[in-house]
Amino acid sequence: MMRPFARTRRFLRDRGGLAAIEFAFVAPILILAYFGVAELCGGMLAQRKTSHVASAIGDLTSQYSAPAPSDINNFFAAGQTIMSPSDTTTLKMRISAVQENAAGTAASVIWSCASSNWAVLAKTTAETLPQANMIAAGQSVIMAETQYTYTSPVSYLLPSAFSYSNVFYLRPRLVDPIPDPAASPCN
Repeated sequence: MMRPFARTRRFLRDRGGLAAIEFAFVAPILILAYFGVAELCGGMLAQRKTSHVASAIGDLTSQYSAPAPSDINNFFAAGQTIMSPSDTTTLKMRISAVQENAAGTAASVIWSCASSNWAVLAKTTAETLPQANMIAAGQSVIMAETQYTYTSPVSYLLPSAFSYSNVFYLRPRLVDPIPDPAASPCN
């Protein structure tokens, strides 16, 4: 005849199925960590690509002596390609030429081109350059701007969208200032 607690002791000593129970406790944490890292990497990749798009479209523009509207559209197409395979519907791109006045006291937009989902800057719009004396009087810079809204494909951990934006300033390489492309998508 068994003592009343013998079955309980035998049950507590039995190690069969212990791994399954431990896995049941640990698996949800590991799965959550996996999806969290995947979402974090997706967001970081989107931020880096947004920065790269701004750099690339600004660099392409600064290499032209007189870009045509078709060239500007090709620059924007290159930006879309850089962002792929990510969703590019929220990608906004703008290229503007900013020139310092003759006195060297204020910079203003001399022309601006934007992708179809973003507004161009009006001519003579005052622009504050990130550094005083960045350019000399009468000189210009190409200002390339991008904005991108990243929405996680698995929105359990990151339920809201993240907006990334970048601005790059590049000196024209061949002519200063680069002349206005003077047609759509430009102002």
